[in-house]
Amino acid sequence: MPDAVIVDVVRTPSGKGKSGGALSHAHPVDLLAGVLQALVNRNPFDPSEIDDIIGGCVTQAGQQSANVTRHAVLAAGLPVSVPATTVDRQCGSSQQAIHFAAHQIEAGAADIVLACGVESMSRAPMFSNVGAADRYGDLLAQRFPGGLLDQGISAELVCARWGLTREELDEFSFRSHQRAVGATVAGAFRRDVVPVRAVNPGDALIEADETVRPATTVEGLSQLKPVFYDTAVEERFPEIGWKITAGNSSPLTDGAAGVLMMSADRAQQLGLRPRARVHTTAVMGDDPMLMLMGVVPATRRVLHRAGLSVDQIDFFEVNEAFACVPLAWQKELEIDGDRLNAHGGAIALGHPLGASGARIMGTLVEILEAHGARLGLQTMCEAGGMANATIIERL
Repeated sequence: MPDAVIVDVVRTPSGKGKSGGALSHAHPVDLLAGVLQALVNRNPFDPSEIDDIIGGCVTQAGQQSANVTRHAVLAAGLPVSVPATTVDRQCGSSQQAIHFAAHQIEAGAADIVLACGVESMSRAPMFSNVGAADRYGDLLAQRFPGGLLDQGISAELVCARWGLTREELDEFSFRSHQRAVGATVAGAFRRDVVPVRAVNPGDALIEADETVRPATTVEGLSQLKPVFYDTAVEERFPEIGWKITAGNSSPLTDGAAGVLMMSADRAQQLGLRPRARVHTTAVMGDDPMLMLMGVVPATRRVLHRAGLSVDQIDFFEVNEAFACVPLAWQKELEIDGDRLNAHGGAIALGHPLGASGARIMGTLVEILEAHGARLGLQTMCEAGGMANATIIERL
């Protein structure tokens, strides 16, 4: 079976996903088009040879509707013969795009595939593709009376069931910012961040992540109030202690990211040196009410498929949708915190939903390269109680 290798990974800086955010002026098609252009321009190959482009996007509404990935392909000036599709596995959409790309290559159905993702949360706000529509229907409501929980409430349940304190959440969030600041100062992201023009052609380039806050302190985080408090929920789940704040959650974010993937043979023919190969993939469903902890069974499944133990993985990336997710995952897997989100995570670097899987992949590759390490594992929780997990090997 052909090896699926990662030749290059790029991303935009992260922008606050609100009006006035650093990237809020940019159309999501343009954000993703810039990433695709960078992947093609940085690597000498004929773009007409691209077999497919698979993009992740969660809120496929408004400016992100009608196959935003195909629009980005055309906006990037790529040949019209290059096809594209947009997938939605919620927060794991572009990680799933990486899986689909790897599977095409491994099956011999493609030689060159770009996996990517975009989310402009300032221009296509969360749930703007839902409105007042009934999301569940009768049969799901019968199985789960009252419907599925909001992710914030699920995060509160995770805190309660894994015995996580507010202090632990805030300290983890502080550490995420500190690690992201350290990685930025050390130039860890310089290779893979594609600058974005501020507004006009003569304006300065945006090169730094807007969501990283160097001045963050544990004391400041401790002063923030819980954001999901609900008396009706409290009656239903009296064990909830209301610990989730804006400070220990990932921020609303704008951004795009992309991964250039090939078969190992095709990369060699083109004289391109791969940075990593996709070792093993897995995806799991889990309790949709708890929702966020599919990362645990997904991690166990991908390790089992790979024939590896947690001790054989050098570094882990667990998406910081909320601080409680990597903390509870760490308790379950008994992982050393130094091997987890070593350059910071989504709490600092942002969580542009459809782009996060590809962004995290780039960060994981960077970490393995910086440490001369061999194996990395990334996983992320997804709405509806799912999780993707991917093991890569640095080359």
